[in-house]
Amino acid sequence: MTKFNDTILKAFRGEETDYTPVWYMRQAGRSQKEYRELKKKYSLFEITHQPELCAYVTRLPVEMYNVDAAVLYKDIMSPLPAIGVDVEIKSGIGPVIDNPITSKADIDKLGTIDPESDVPYVLETIRLLTKEQLNVPMIGFSGAPFTLASYMIEGGPSKNYHKTKALMYSDPKAWFALMDKLADMTITYVEAQVKAGAQAIQIFDSWVGALNVTDYRKYIKPIMERIFFELRKNDVPLIIFGVGASHLIKEWNDLPVDVIGLDWRLSISEARQLDVTKALQGNLDPAFLLADWNVVEEKTKQIIDEGKQHPSHIFNLGHGVTPEISPARLKQLTEFVHSYSKR
Repeated sequence: MTKFNDTILKAFRGEETDYTPVWYMRQAGRSQKEYRELKKKYSLFEITHQPELCAYVTRLPVEMYNVDAAVLYKDIMSPLPAIGVDVEIKSGIGPVIDNPITSKADIDKLGTIDPESDVPYVLETIRLLTKEQLNVPMIGFSGAPFTLASYMIEGGPSKNYHKTKALMYSDPKAWFALMDKLADMTITYVEAQVKAGAQAIQIFDSWVGALNVTDYRKYIKPIMERIFFELRKNDVPLIIFGVGASHLIKEWNDLPVDVIGLDWRLSISEARQLDVTKALQGNLDPAFLLADWNVVEEKTKQIIDEGKQHPSHIFNLGHGVTPEISPARLKQLTEFVHSYSKR
């Protein structure tokens, strides 16, 4: 194995690096031919339940694109069956839950997670990769309580989160009971990933941007503070990310995290002007990767230049890789980020 590349860990911790490190959300799968061939035979859950196969899918983009980190191939729904949530990933739809939560009684029925017995395949995949197969850090992850709750209450993806907000507003006791259960699950699940070998953790609060700042402070922030306070004890870099959540950036800067992931709606310079002091990750709009290369290059230069004004920047997309983006373009982008940021 070649020498271990810890550049991205240094950037996560706010240290200066020789170049801007890069990884991509959803870099494993989606647009890769090899992955699509596998998906003809196996579902997402079936792949994640086979450590050797899951390790292969996780490792593939590291080898293809030369990115500076691997991100575990799994879904934020992966731990939910362990606590009693019947979830299925349906093609073209996303997670679908047949027993959505409607009351405190439903919440009281939820169980707890024992990662070693409930998701041993996740932990074995991490062990395989970190002990034998990777020369870059492994990023583990979990969904955040609001985002997980939104699926559990809505029964699947939502555009407005009306049912979720209705429970939050009308029955705060039930809401906080659910948040506490999901926080406990998240802490236990993430700590098991770190113990297995994950060297950084991203918490996806993908849909929390649906809330305004006042409601975030009241209904979500105390839960996130507890989660990150507990996870800090594991001494690995912690990242928070959400979509359409630029208005929450100052709230996130208060959290005990190391890195804030930005989508494309707020530039790195604008975030710094808001006195955000954490390391920043992002934030090329994935749609740019469908444009001509000169357009991609110009926008990428702008992001890197803004990022280099502060020692801590990790290049990423503002959301996940989409199926239309070619692997060749991602490889080209990675090479450009590395070469341009060295100058």
